[in-house]
Amino acid sequence: MASTTATAIQSSRPLPKDFSAQQPETIRLYPLSNYTFGTKETQPEEDPSVVARLKRLEEHYDLHGMRRTCEGVLVCHEHNHPHVLMLQIANAFFKLPGDYLPFDEDEIEGFKKRLNERLAPVGSQFSGEGVNEDWEIGDTLAQWWRPNFETFMYPFLPGHVTRPKECKKLYFITLPKKSQFQSFRPPHAARIPRMPFSSSGLWKVLSVPKNMKLLAVPLFELYDNTARYGPQLSAIPHLLSRYNFEFVDENDNVVAVTPGTPLPADQIPRTKVLAGGDDGQDTGMTDVGEGENGNGGQ
Repeated sequence: MASTTATAIQSSRPLPKDFSAQQPETIRLYPLSNYTFGTKETQPEEDPSVVARLKRLEEHYDLHGMRRTCEGVLVCHEHNHPHVLMLQIANAFFKLPGDYLPFDEDEIEGFKKRLNERLAPVGSQFSGEGVNEDWEIGDTLAQWWRPNFETFMYPFLPGHVTRPKECKKLYFITLPKKSQFQSFRPPHAARIPRMPFSSSGLWKVLSVPKNMKLLAVPLFELYDNTARYGPQLSAIPHLLSRYNFEFVDENDNVVAVTPGTPLPADQIPRTKVLAGGDDGQDTGMTDVGEGENGNGGQ
């Protein structure tokens, strides 16, 4: 890795001394083009309003204490720039894949089930023993606390709060590389040109409910953009800044590392709609319009 980094930043000027002490492990990101995204049946929201959601939180707290919520920061790259996969609901509300855990569920296993509910395709071939092993849950990136039965959450627990109502944890999840066995196709996927596998070898497909959109949002779009994405999602670039990345092409070759180089004007990343939407049309990889305002999940 050291030699690759040296090559990437080499210029006519002398190379600076090493500046990588106490760094976490370098993360390898795979290109968005490695993956295929689909849709599945609609998943209606459990609560018709914010008031109803907070009421259900209060009922949970009375019965089981603090609610635990887990969400995943799924990262890949486009044009050698990290992109985060997130859901958009009603062209306005953004959230990460995941949800609250049942009170008696193990944290990691329960989180994997929640990820499967949101993103795994429907069908017996994707259920049963071992399906949850598909997700590689990485570091805890952040913890957000809800002190009271209200929408505000904080990245710290206020000193006067001894009984928080909810704790939300964000985990770093890198998408697996595509299968090396491209010629294999299960019968139900004869018309699908490319499908990703996990490192465990399971058939891995990301499918989003029809009433949602799955977006790939570049980090620079999230950065300092609380007006559109809210404080939790707009903080993700800060959370990921502790890592160095190496960017891999479709042939598994490292093509760039951080620190990187400026992109050509025709390769500036934009938010992409990968799948979903309730208009019944195939949105493919079209850009999200600037007018679709919203904010991040609270």
